[in-house]
Amino acid sequence: MKEKVVLKFCPDYTADVEKSLREGLTELGGMSTFVKPGQRVLLKVNLLMKKRPEEAVTTNPSVVEAVVRLVQEAGGIPIIGDSPGGPYTVNALQTIYAKSGLREVAERTGAILNEDIGQTTIQYPEGKIIKSLTVTNCVLNADVVIPVSKLKTHAMMTFTGAVKVLFGVIPGLLKAEYHLKMFKITDFADLLADIATWVNPALSIMDGIVGMEGDGPSSGKPRNIGALIMSTDPFALDVVASDLIGLKPEKVPTLMVARARGFTSRLNELELKGDPRSLWRIENFLIPKAVSTNFLDMVPLPQSVKTFAINRVRPLPMFEHDKCAGCRDCVNNCPPKALKMNENQRPVVDLQACIRCFCCQELCPHHAVKLFKPWLGRKLLK
Repeated sequence: MKEKVVLKFCPDYTADVEKSLREGLTELGGMSTFVKPGQRVLLKVNLLMKKRPEEAVTTNPSVVEAVVRLVQEAGGIPIIGDSPGGPYTVNALQTIYAKSGLREVAERTGAILNEDIGQTTIQYPEGKIIKSLTVTNCVLNADVVIPVSKLKTHAMMTFTGAVKVLFGVIPGLLKAEYHLKMFKITDFADLLADIATWVNPALSIMDGIVGMEGDGPSSGKPRNIGALIMSTDPFALDVVASDLIGLKPEKVPTLMVARARGFTSRLNELELKGDPRSLWRIENFLIPKAVSTNFLDMVPLPQSVKTFAINRVRPLPMFEHDKCAGCRDCVNNCPPKALKMNENQRPVVDLQACIRCFCCQELCPHHAVKLFKPWLGRKLLK
């Protein structure tokens, strides 16, 4: 039986978002299919960092509020939460809730903002690449998990959506350890697939009304798309979302590992419901081009030679010191500790140690980190 994905046209956040979601969920049986009275429902939003809603980095509060009200209508207790980049502290959560507009959503609706920063290590023997995970307690304590993701490009993983948003169940700075252990793109994609299958969300919803193109997930540009997407299968949802922006599944690492596992990874493998696909004509969406260097592992060369080759193919972070405020967020969140501050309190990178996870670019609040693509990499990506 094909997985069902519902695509609804919603031109902007001033439209009736709740109405569009309600109509879309009707195709899946309605919210009451997934939420029963009295259940604690974690709305796992994308709260990457302290950003205003119009910057298109975080899940828009209009979408979150609509989902909250539908959960409440079904009798559930909505809890809004995520583990953003950087330290997982109550103060950090409160700051991001306020900046992203979710504090106001909670005040209007009575939804709970998660401030439980506890974490637990669980065993997951079914995992392909990892057999245990350390996760946030708010996920463990929920009866139902509904990710509410944001449609964005991603400098490392090309695309981030319903699958990758679940990386946020890993608490705070511990994410850096997972990046360090799974620094190859395919390994990291397998990790994300393991996390998604462990969480096993009851329903996934994507805010694609305004997405992000270019060097996402934080330094790209907002781009109007006009889509709300929902499915019980996060992989199938990502297939539809990537198709909307002209991105082939072969370019999305999480969809390629999904294909290897026998999950939905192609448009013809799912059932598309909702509004006609012809309503969307998204052209020239700026998509970062990642270069996989996994083939070098098959070549019997010294590691120094491989590193030399990688540095001339894969993108690398470049720091614009005139934009830098010296906040050290990049240094503090660098998984391999490849960054240090120079005498002027500006970051410099050791390219021999850099694993190209681009956490520095992702978490820089001042957009002072750009991705430089070497000449050979640009030629290979033509």
